Amino acid sequence: MTAFQQVSGDGRPGGPLLREHTRMAVRRDPVQQHQRHHPVALWFDDEEEVFSGSIVIDEDGASGLGAPGAPVLVAIYTTMSKTRRRQAQSIAHSVDGGLIWVKHAGNPVLDRGSTDFRDPKVFRWDGDGPSYWVMVAVEALERRVVFYRSEDLLRWESLSEFGPAGAVGGEWECPDLFPLRVEDSDRVRWVLLVSLNAGCVAGGSGTQYFVGDFDGVTFTAEHPETTRWLDYGRDCYAGVSFTGLPDADRTLIAWMNNWDYARQMPVDPAAPQRGRMTLARRLSLTDVDGDPRLRQVPVGPELREHARVDNLALDLGQELDLPIPPAGRLDLAVDPGSANGFAVELAGDDGSRVTVEYDAVAGVIHVDRRGAARGFPPAFAGVERMPVARNAPIAITLWYDRHGLELFAEDGTRVLTDLTGALTPTLVRVGGRGGQIRIVELAVSAAAPPSA
Repeated sequence: MTAFQQVSGDGRPGGPLLREHTRMAVRRDPVQQHQRHHPVALWFDDEEEVFSGSIVIDEDGASGLGAPGAPVLVAIYTTMSKTRRRQAQSIAHSVDGGLIWVKHAGNPVLDRGSTDFRDPKVFRWDGDGPSYWVMVAVEALERRVVFYRSEDLLRWESLSEFGPAGAVGGEWECPDLFPLRVEDSDRVRWVLLVSLNAGCVAGGSGTQYFVGDFDGVTFTAEHPETTRWLDYGRDCYAGVSFTGLPDADRTLIAWMNNWDYARQMPVDPAAPQRGRMTLARRLSLTDVDGDPRLRQVPVGPELREHARVDNLALDLGQELDLPIPPAGRLDLAVDPGSANGFAVELAGDDGSRVTVEYDAVAGVIHVDRRGAARGFPPAFAGVERMPVARNAPIAITLWYDRHGLELFAEDGTRVLTDLTGALTPTLVRVGGRGGQIRIVELAVSAAAPPSA
């Protein structure tokens, strides 16, 4: 389950072309330097727990909430009853921009009599006929996505269902549905995200997606028998996109943790938290061998170059060591030649390390965080794998800090996200495996200092 999501600012493309390969474009948005902490907006109470949901803007006041005819924020969330084993959908509204919320006296507004009906994502459908609100939610244990419509956000009518399909080894959660244009074409496809706990590609919780069509009533997947993964790492779950932006700026943020160990993660008393959020990611569809594939481009802060190496050959047994800032981005392109692959190690002064290794024989990137798992739950230690094309040079973009890494390959169509445990990175080490390699480029960038 994930937090409420609403609207986002615009992103700007950035990132130059490399001389010998194409670096994945990176969106850069202005970073807000000053943020203010506010009290909890929507509390649980004696009757209900408050689970995941979404927020919409009722522009014309059709819900009748707030002042007549005035825009109002409406939160649609899952009520988990404390008095009976039941989940249903409730609403609350805000007339001050989201600081103060008032729960609806008639809650819940949609009750199927189900124990596992949750995580509503609501958006406005504008087809050839009248527009209306569409709710996408799940029957978690039955591995079904359920669709509803409403004119006023208060009364809901069933539209259709989708599933089971794809990966069904765990409970379905946090669905999302949105249109994307296939790059360099006039085709528009709809993408259905479904998070899954457990049974994902890296073990535990994660997210799959389906590509197909939605006509305002029914979603039809093009290839439901094929499982497509949003992320190949252990720590990218319950991602939901922001509605209200142009389709070209469709943006997703996910929870950076895994239910296999989330409840056992160590907690710093000075800053109590478990897990983090991923970087915001712009989404698009790109055609890969006739198959529309989801592409993710990270939205990051402004960066300044810290160090750079170009066109460096490393013989068998040689390694390149570079100091790195505690948080930043690595852009790496390596021609493995006839070697078996190469390794990129993020290392700390205390001996902790996380290794990203490319296996040229298998066409797989591995991320090994066992060297940074001290003090973390037993299920945390492990090695993740992500298939990649063997096209040389192998180019990756790696965002990292002392909490996690987000690895983007194949122009953002392959992504792997992992928490990094006890690692405090101070050094990057690159070396070949079984032969000579050539570093086409290694660029190390750090977050630019905030402006005054």
